[in-house]
Amino acid sequence: MHAPLLLAAGVPVKVVCERLGHASATITLTVCQHVHPGMGREAADRSAALLEG
Repeated sequence: MHAPLLLAAGVPVKVVCERLGHASATITLTVCQHVHPGMGREAADRSAALLEG
């Protein structure tokens, strides 16, 4: 169950995907999205911060 922790720590999804042996990053994100629901909010906050400059 280390994938959500790696994603939350900012490890690129492609790297996590390869570590888990998934065929695509989509599979990794689909499997992990329910485990760490706050990731979507965090991504939105980071995007907003980047746009605000």
